[in-house]
Amino acid sequence: MRQELLHVIAGNVFAISDAQGDIEADPRSPVGLFAYDTRFLSHWVLRIDGERINALSRDDLTYFETRFVLVPGAASHYVDADVSIIRHRSIHDCLHESITVLNHSSEPADFTIRVEMGSDFTDIAEIGHLRQRAVEVAADSTNQQLVLRYQRQRFVRQTTVRSTEPVEVDEGGMTFRVRIAPEGQWETDLHISMTMGGAEGQDVRDSLESHQRAVRTGMRESLANWMDQAPQLVAERAGLEEMYRGSLADLAALRYQPLSYDARVPIAGLPWAMWLCGRHSIITCLETLAFTPQLTPATLRMLAFMQGGHLDDELDEEPGKILAHLRYGESGAFGDRANALYYGSADTSPLFVVLLDEYERWSGDGDLVRELRHPARMALDWIDEYGDMTGDGYVRYQRRNERHGAVNQCWKDSPDAITSADDRQPAFPRATCELQGYAYDAKRRGARLAREFWDDPAYADRLEREAAALKDRFNRDWWLPHRDYYALALDPYGEPVDALASNMGHLLWSGIVPDDRAETVAEHLVGPRLFSGWGVRTFATGQRPYNPVGAHLGAVWPGDNALIAAGLRRYGCDTHAATIAGGIFDLAQTLGGAVPEAIAGHERSLTKYPVQLPGAARPQSWSSGALLMLLSTTLGLRPTGDNLLVNPAVPEGFGRLELLDIPGRWGHSDAYARDRTTEVRARTRLR
Repeated sequence: MRQELLHVIAGNVFAISDAQGDIEADPRSPVGLFAYDTRFLSHWVLRIDGERINALSRDDLTYFETRFVLVPGAASHYVDADVSIIRHRSIHDCLHESITVLNHSSEPADFTIRVEMGSDFTDIAEIGHLRQRAVEVAADSTNQQLVLRYQRQRFVRQTTVRSTEPVEVDEGGMTFRVRIAPEGQWETDLHISMTMGGAEGQDVRDSLESHQRAVRTGMRESLANWMDQAPQLVAERAGLEEMYRGSLADLAALRYQPLSYDARVPIAGLPWAMWLCGRHSIITCLETLAFTPQLTPATLRMLAFMQGGHLDDELDEEPGKILAHLRYGESGAFGDRANALYYGSADTSPLFVVLLDEYERWSGDGDLVRELRHPARMALDWIDEYGDMTGDGYVRYQRRNERHGAVNQCWKDSPDAITSADDRQPAFPRATCELQGYAYDAKRRGARLAREFWDDPAYADRLEREAAALKDRFNRDWWLPHRDYYALALDPYGEPVDALASNMGHLLWSGIVPDDRAETVAEHLVGPRLFSGWGVRTFATGQRPYNPVGAHLGAVWPGDNALIAAGLRRYGCDTHAATIAGGIFDLAQTLGGAVPEAIAGHERSLTKYPVQLPGAARPQSWSSGALLMLLSTTLGLRPTGDNLLVNPAVPEGFGRLELLDIPGRWGHSDAYARDRTTEVRARTRLR
């Protein structure tokens, strides 16, 4: 590509182009027009009289809409250009591009306007490993359209480009030959629709009621409603309100409607994971309950609907197990690279129960808890029946599918993520520390749900006993007294993996850490080996595998940090939590725009600027949600019965914060705070 990559996105559909709006597929980059994991356009290049065009300016109107102002030729021609071009691009279910050519001369002008078009229908999972596909092309000048089609058995994908103006259509694109009056303009609209299989060629998305409703309602109205429903932030710190609104807009963009499901749920992130991921969706919902609680019921119902029901080695499926991911691409459909439906995740089942309970605490929606009683109990049963693979009472993982299964099935899912300080990887099945915290929390929360909503006090008592026993056992087996921190993992023989890593911050969030160890854990988390100045590293410096650009061996993840900060506040480590929140807010504000999935773990004093990782998603749902969770943590928002408690711990220099109209079982409430360098106040106004 000639310049930076730009995107427009609308949940199921996204387009990535260069700064001129052109698309030229790169074998290693996810450039193109994508929907449901398939690239529907891999080539889309505009030329005027045979010349490429260059950008004068760009206006990103919304996440789903952008406008390019361009001129042909080199930069030296810009000053006295007789022609300029405006490309206005928007996405909802399809891609729309309006091309306007303006003649600035006092004479009429003739132009040949050419749009080159092509598609390779690549599965996004195959980017970097492209294979040739036989694409059928049908050019139809009479009907002003070009049709590109790929079929493999019943898997059908089709791109149709239509013009509103007369055009010459050939197999490589469309050509317009126009005369424009002096100081006049010419315009055409290009409509790019995407068809996904179905009987007799119909789009399988046509049956989705809410999909059609969203198209009819309009993206702009949908975004306005989304923003209006969220609380309003008033902040004294410059830029914080803009970051907040940007995160809300990114979350709106990353809402996704699975096929055969009439609601939208959060997906992972652009560009590599634009599909439903159980872990990402659950954590994003947990991060945003104070802001966009409407995401959670749809997510819980979808995951319950897709919950594992039997043993299937190919899918890593087990009864009660909550989905790892759901994909629609060709490689998943035919098992070429990864399964479309996959359950290889050891944390989604306990986190499902955690989210169900936390949602009820915020919303008071006991009906949903009763509705999802069976899926929640199945998820709790999974912890002991299938999660405990060696009988030692700890949740472990080992993939059943050796061809495509995830090696590590915790949140740090890269193959080299779970390793010791001297770079020795444990045997399988592996148990990581945060999985035990999640299981403990799920049992405690499941006990509350059983007692208050499921009318099963005996089951509640059992879960409470199991949680207490797990906490005692865990703090005996996982604490490393000679290091004063928790082991990252245990091997199948009970030997600890002694790496110092961010995972133990999740233990604070789950509540499995005894009070007398919380301060020690907190000091490690904000100490120089783990804390970079921007945030907590995934893996501490001074260990052999440490790599500041390693995704799980030293990088800083905003989503990871949000859970850690919430855990620190749970144990009263307010200063430590404020340090982390301040670092992540600085990171987001320094970079501007969407919050990336991760940045390098370089020391802040060394780089002075957050170093982005090239493979990190941006926008990414649990990173955008992280800013919201950190704001909630900073204000100390906590539902207690029918009241919202506010207990601020505001980072130094933030000044005054107001979060207005926080939704919940109390109706709406306001929260106010100041940083502790001036004054700390907290009150709520119920109405």
